[in-house]
Amino acid sequence: MRITFYGSSHGIPETGRKCSSTMITVGSGDDAARYFIDMGTQSMEKMKNLGIHPDTVRSIFITHMHGDHTNGLIPYVDICSWYYTRHPFEVYLPEIAGADALKAWVHATGVEVRDSIHFKETHEGTVYDDGVIRVTAYRTKHCEVSYAYLVEAEGKRVLFTGDLKNPTIDFPCAAMQDGDIDLAICEAAHFRPQDYEGLFKEGKIHQAIINHYPPGLIPGIYELISAVAPMPVSLANDDLEIEL
Repeated sequence: MRITFYGSSHGIPETGRKCSSTMITVGSGDDAARYFIDMGTQSMEKMKNLGIHPDTVRSIFITHMHGDHTNGLIPYVDICSWYYTRHPFEVYLPEIAGADALKAWVHATGVEVRDSIHFKETHEGTVYDDGVIRVTAYRTKHCEVSYAYLVEAEGKRVLFTGDLKNPTIDFPCAAMQDGDIDLAICEAAHFRPQDYEGLFKEGKIHQAIINHYPPGLIPGIYELISAVAPMPVSLANDDLEIEL
């Protein structure tokens, strides 16, 4: 499994950092299958620059409906409705009403969202299993409806926290009941990064990447890194790629 950060910034873009979008790749070459957690930036442009064909994308999972996690979804669905039209895919939304709004916007441009793009509402528990990856959703308290996602593939378990209220309150600890987490991708925009310390010291998370952080909290992230050493913790940046 390969994790590629298309956007690692917090609620607004920063210099050299776009809003939240992370691509998961399982397999390689013609057999590669790809998935997105959030699409807060224009992911299609990045894919084309990397030589990645949209036909390899099977599903998109949105953690919550805030714009910094969804603003790239409309242009992606748009171009996949009139140009890249061969491959079906699914979009998992925390609030299915967002699908109607998206379709209305695309309609206003003179395009209709094609029937082979399937919108589904996320729910707690296993929401997706295509034989390549399995995705389980956990409700969080960041906003009225928000989720974390556990992705399992190739014997690895990767947790995407999405946005949280505070890790001491709504970190998806249930994801660790069936096994340790090989990699946790953790946001750090809405609380002190040091609030992760107790969780990281439990030993059930083998590695963490701090994502979705503002520049002002970087010193706190480095304090966290020092406090939980030797557990590997690093900062996400756009174009960072992790192979598990």
